Amino acid sequence: MRFRQIDKITKLEPGKSITAEMTLSGKEDYLRDHFPRFPVQPGVMMLESLYQAAQFLVRATEDFHSGLVLLRDAKNVKFASFLQPGETLQVEVELLKKEGSLYTLKASGSKGETLCVAGRLVVDCVQDGPPNSVDQHAAEYIRQIVEQLKQVAMV
Repeated sequence: MRFRQIDKITKLEPGKSITAEMTLSGKEDYLRDHFPRFPVQPGVMMLESLYQAAQFLVRATEDFHSGLVLLRDAKNVKFASFLQPGETLQVEVELLKKEGSLYTLKASGSKGETLCVAGRLVVDCVQDGPPNSVDQHAAEYIRQIVEQLKQVAMV
């Protein structure tokens, strides 16, 4: 992931929910062009935070099997407030239902009590055949990222 939009995972219950955080430092490259005199997190990057947390939840639910977790739909997405440097986006994603390879999730991002972004995500956990060594390496890499992000929360 070039732009990892999750700094730590504070709670992960496979098959149920994930809670994560992302603090906007102000040093992010994309902030140079996104309102230079009033830097704020681009809405699409806040949505990316929700999607990345949803990916981690789905992967943990699938016991980190190989394959892709693709965003198929973002429904009723609402952007309610800005996120500025120094502020932390608290991301919460809840699994609502699973139908075949499709997962429907309720996701939101807030700073304190103020909602910044919310919506429903539909992701597809695509298995493209029997796992090969590259798939297994990728699955282990994602598992390690999740463990590292959980460890950050414990410090």
